[in-house]
Amino acid sequence: MSSRQEQSIEKAPNNAVAMQVAPWSDISIQCYEEDVPPFIGGVLEKLYGNLFSSLSYYRIFGGADNASVFVVRDGKSIVCAWLFRRHRNTVRVINEGIRVDEDDLARFAAYIFGRYSSVKAISFHAVRPHLAELGLPYQRFNCLEDMVLTLPSSPESYHASLGRSTRSYIHRYMNKLKRDFPRFEFRVLTAEAASEDVIRHIISLNHLRMASKGKESINDEDTTRRIAAMARECGTVGVILVDGRICAGSINYRVGGNYFLETLAHDPAYDDYRLGTLCCYLTICECIARRGAEYHFLWGQDDYKTRLLGVQRDLDDLVIYRSHLHMLLHGKLVVQHAAHAALRRARVWIRTVRRRDSFAGRLVNRLWRLARGLGMAKS
Repeated sequence: MSSRQEQSIEKAPNNAVAMQVAPWSDISIQCYEEDVPPFIGGVLEKLYGNLFSSLSYYRIFGGADNASVFVVRDGKSIVCAWLFRRHRNTVRVINEGIRVDEDDLARFAAYIFGRYSSVKAISFHAVRPHLAELGLPYQRFNCLEDMVLTLPSSPESYHASLGRSTRSYIHRYMNKLKRDFPRFEFRVLTAEAASEDVIRHIISLNHLRMASKGKESINDEDTTRRIAAMARECGTVGVILVDGRICAGSINYRVGGNYFLETLAHDPAYDDYRLGTLCCYLTICECIARRGAEYHFLWGQDDYKTRLLGVQRDLDDLVIYRSHLHMLLHGKLVVQHAAHAALRRARVWIRTVRRRDSFAGRLVNRLWRLARGLGMAKS
């Protein structure tokens, strides 16, 4: 770290290392080493409003044990708060799903490389980097997509913004459901009302739905308990009831002004009523009524997500190296990331081609089904 960047470094209270970036600047940095102060939870929610950058998620699903916190202040306001862990010669930033700007990346890299001489690389997973000239060698490649809907001002304006065929689709199946089941009802349960029994029932519907497709749900008993705990803390659960029985449900979490879809499921016996899409649509309308800002369908380019106006937001992995020499010395890591990038591009290409109504699409679909049957591919 240059003398121009670093005015002073001193030990601050609560195990924090404080640094004044420059005497003429209001920017200052604090690092809480292997300590996450309680106030950081509110800071993360305000700054990022992202499930995968929230203390509630880390506490329930894990991933932030023995974490340190890098905090940037502009005057009295906190403008950046990243959790990270050191492992040997690498620092991994724990925050995911967030936008990371060039200035914050440069400050973080300068701080980490200046303070920890053994660290040669800094890695981020599933973030949205905005950088032009970082001044350090790095690798960047797409790893995931988040399908995001920016919520309009009212349910009525949302409905009007849907495509004509989607409006007709919702109208047709909603009327069919009401006609065949006059006691149909949609309810929203917030964190206090979303009991574990309700969560477990929705997840059981997910198991049924996956089994009907010849697939296995990823929600095992341990994951189910964690989902129930998260729902008790910040859940918004939409359920469709037919004759008093839950036949479809969506489990969502609210972080700041944003909602995140955890599980959407319906009883396969009601496939003819498209209960899954109807439940998701009605849940989104409720999120709008509650003045939500964004609805995150998360990964996977399912048809219902684009039908309901989810827009792809790419998430990238990013690795920053101390120097070109250290990048060369980390040849194994460089090759691993390059291989992951190539595999990701191949999967995206296969997924795109499979959706086409063409000879190539049909051929790739046949080969894909064959590979899945042999256990060589995952959907």
